[in-house]
Amino acid sequence: MSNPSIEPIRAFGPPPSLAEIEEMGRRALDSLPPAFLARCGAVALRAEDFADAETLAEMEIEDPFELAGLYRGVPLTERGHDDPAGIDIVFLYRRPILDWWAEEEMELEELIRHLVVHEIGHHFGFSDEEMEAIEGQAEE
Repeated sequence: MSNPSIEPIRAFGPPPSLAEIEEMGRRALDSLPPAFLARCGAVALRAEDFADAETLAEMEIEDPFELAGLYRGVPLTERGHDDPAGIDIVFLYRRPILDWWAEEEMELEELIRHLVVHEIGHHFGFSDEEMEAIEGQAEE
């Protein structure tokens, strides 16, 4: 039984939904510098609770909580003339993200921005320093 005279410390609610995680990813992507986005081409975002078994096996990951995000596709810099101009996808895996967030002292949207930049950046072969600079240029 709750005591109405005691104010809650924090109004907890349900954890962010897949749609909310995806929207945070879209906002993160939209906040990145135009020069960085131009190199990406068409990039979609998709949130799922976990990576599927095939992806985990392909990456030799046993614990699904160890994969918070993944970039799937061929960057523009590696596409040949015969390659279709498909849409690349950044996957955001909700449950591992929420676990990671619980261990960090940062806002969830900041963590998702970091993840989006790093998934795209690693795919393009950017260094950690280059990715930090891109994150620093992101519009809040």
